[in-house]
Amino acid sequence: MSFCFIFYTSLFRDRLPGDLAPEFYNITLRPRLKPNPNSNLYIFTGWSTVQFECLEATDLILIHSNKLNYTKMEDEHFVRLTSEGASVPKIKSTWLQLQKQYLVIQLRSKLTPGQKYQLFAQFTGELADDLAGFYRSEYKEDGVTKIIATSQMHPTNARKTFPCFDEPAMKAVFHITLIHPTGTVALSNDHKTITVDGETLLQTKFEATKKMSTYLLAIIVSDYVRIWARKKAIEEGQGNYSLKVTGPILDFFQSYYNISYPLRKSDQIALPDFYFGAMENWGLVTYRETNLLYDPVTSSTSNKETTVTIIAHELAHMWFGNLVTLRWWNEVWLNEGFASYVSYLGADYAEPDWNVKDLIVLDDVQKVFAVDALVSSHPLTSEEDSINLPGQIMEQFDTISYSKGAAVLRMLSDFLSESVFKQGLSSYLRHFSYGNTIGSDLWKHLQMAVQDNNVSLPRQVDAIMNHWVRQMGFPVVTIDTSTGIVSQNHFLLDPESNVTVESFGFFRYKWMIPVRWMKDGDVHKDIWWLLEKEGVQLKTGPSWVLANINVTGYYRVNYDLGNWERIFSQLSVIPLINRAQLVDDSFNLARAQLLSTTLALRTTSYLSKETEYMPWQSALNNLNYFYLMLDQTEVYEPMQEYFRKQVTPLFLYFRNITSNWTKVPEKHTDQYNQVNAVSTACKTGLPECQNLVRMWFRQWMDDPERNPIHPNLRSVVYCSAVAAGGEAEWNFTWSQFQDATVASEAHKLMLALACSNDMQLLERYLEFTLDPAKIRKQDATAVITAVANNRAGQNLTWQFVTKNWEYMFTEYGVGSFSFASLISGVTARFSTPEELQQLLDFEEEHKDAGFGSAALAVDQAVERTEANIKWVQRNKQEILQWFSSQTGN
Repeated sequence: MSFCFIFYTSLFRDRLPGDLAPEFYNITLRPRLKPNPNSNLYIFTGWSTVQFECLEATDLILIHSNKLNYTKMEDEHFVRLTSEGASVPKIKSTWLQLQKQYLVIQLRSKLTPGQKYQLFAQFTGELADDLAGFYRSEYKEDGVTKIIATSQMHPTNARKTFPCFDEPAMKAVFHITLIHPTGTVALSNDHKTITVDGETLLQTKFEATKKMSTYLLAIIVSDYVRIWARKKAIEEGQGNYSLKVTGPILDFFQSYYNISYPLRKSDQIALPDFYFGAMENWGLVTYRETNLLYDPVTSSTSNKETTVTIIAHELAHMWFGNLVTLRWWNEVWLNEGFASYVSYLGADYAEPDWNVKDLIVLDDVQKVFAVDALVSSHPLTSEEDSINLPGQIMEQFDTISYSKGAAVLRMLSDFLSESVFKQGLSSYLRHFSYGNTIGSDLWKHLQMAVQDNNVSLPRQVDAIMNHWVRQMGFPVVTIDTSTGIVSQNHFLLDPESNVTVESFGFFRYKWMIPVRWMKDGDVHKDIWWLLEKEGVQLKTGPSWVLANINVTGYYRVNYDLGNWERIFSQLSVIPLINRAQLVDDSFNLARAQLLSTTLALRTTSYLSKETEYMPWQSALNNLNYFYLMLDQTEVYEPMQEYFRKQVTPLFLYFRNITSNWTKVPEKHTDQYNQVNAVSTACKTGLPECQNLVRMWFRQWMDDPERNPIHPNLRSVVYCSAVAAGGEAEWNFTWSQFQDATVASEAHKLMLALACSNDMQLLERYLEFTLDPAKIRKQDATAVITAVANNRAGQNLTWQFVTKNWEYMFTEYGVGSFSFASLISGVTARFSTPEELQQLLDFEEEHKDAGFGSAALAVDQAVERTEANIKWVQRNKQEILQWFSSQTGN
């Protein structure tokens, strides 16, 4: 190894130096859809030229490259450097810096600022099944295995496909050519311009893309038909729903942003193997099959809602993220949080009768509160220089970025008003089209809209938002109606935990809080702002007060006991979303020791009279924690008895409105709550429910060609039947899973197989997750966490994960397992000192190899387990007594 190699290796930064700027790429790729006879590997070959401008004189070219093998040029170097009409420095040496994923070109003299150069390379890569870069996906059709070459460049895998300046601010134009077998179709971001026929090969050229980031490139070769999916799926009409809602959603966003759709085509494709739920490649969006395909015969209402919201999320990015791109990954939250928020608006436009906009409170706000109340949480925005390596970048794509991002942007839109928010947004997108930004650019444009419309705010937009974006966590607002004092504090699930992360800036865990509130049922028109730790304002006397109307603010609310009692007597007139809020806030305030656990449990007393979905779902989400902590203890039986009593009226209500289960409820959320009614009634052992489920499943087993179970109820019926049954039911479900041609149906069957109470069957199922012929790699995490979620499977799963961790983490699961979800899923029940010790031992044993994108999840698991241990010790007796008193035991 030469001295210069050692010297330069130590000098390399994690980021590109910025002295070269790419203008365009010419890329030709030829994927082989059959394995190489010598190596038995699937490969692709490629040729690429990138034209770049030199901005500052340098004798070193750094360009990203990962897992590519280069064909040496005539001078024995990996690349050829040319320039039109100018002298070109000779290449001294070229090598690959594996750790930083650079192809390094050391020159004998410096490049000239202002001069344009072309870098040519010829290379080979593996078309692996690792779901990253240019990769292969397989599926069976009529017993024949089919191979697709597809791509996932986001966030840092374009460099695994061709050498490139693989950072989001290095935007360029891409000229793509694909060489592929006859009988297949080539797709990319733009329209094809020409397809040349050969004997056995086609060559498809595409029009130049718009100027865009490398992570948005998409390249696919398959034998699919449009809306792009397996031929059989399209013949069965599984693409019709996506096709129906895509047009209205695009229309909605064109109007919302007040900017026409920037491209000339909008393709969407459903892939059998895909790491993310979907990916917003500009003009060619890729999806997991379960998210794009909807089969009216077998898919549920929930599948339908997933499809429309995910399409809306991805299409929202066509402007916010693709047309205008954030400069670096430290502000991922703004891109993903924004798309998550407006996906509800786009879906609401496509399906106006569903009231889908309200569901953000359950699916994002309440979900992320649980994570953001831990001391291991993190601010939405990180310092730019703290996020450099691919593993650190991947770690940014978490619940905080998506769900907290959506929640704070929804709050911002609410206190500005939607029209002002849209005006600022449109001005931001027009100003920065085809360019890159930082988050504060958006605040500036929103501030301009605030001034144009004379909106009254206590501070400028950036000052208000920095409190929410640059520090982790969120406040609890406490209203004492006896004194009128309103105060705020950092809400922590474990009040004894020590916050060591210094607030980013000098905010000291204080927020600028917009409070919407009502008194005796009358909503106050104006927002009241809490800007200090304490503010005196609300003298209410004997009236009842409710704050954070419709949960537009990202905070929890606590009251004095007198007001809690008054609220309990008013539940019938309190708005629907706030009934769900009261349940969720009270349970979490109790976990944080700000309220008694029995007061929180009292919010469930009225559920026997409640038929709406949101309060029920909120209660079930919170009671899930009680089950996780206590279902192995003596609390389990009285708890089961109490909830059986509470859910029975709901079960009978749905039996009645569906004419004895023969009709589907009309209202969208009623369809969801019917599932809750059946699921909870069966889980808590209501005989009528269990007999009903057994009868349906037995009818199906007797006549497998005719499934009598309505798609909405299939998940719960399959799970209940497998749990109550034995090997025969499990084997029947397994064979149906293997034969399923609809992805969403396969998914329901796959999760139901984890519901068994037979340890041998669960053990067998866990082993299947390491065999891709049985469980696809992308689904392994979901199966393992589903078995862990089963009361019977928890210990088994932990043993399985600890035994196989090294193999999964370093070999089998790389690129396809969500290790963060795996860790949080298998440790969710941990609540004893023994389990904490096992977790610490596991952390110690594998600390040398590290945990990659799961590093934060391991810290969170330790913190959560410590909090769980304390919670059980503090609350178990009180809970046991309360449930026993309610059931007369």
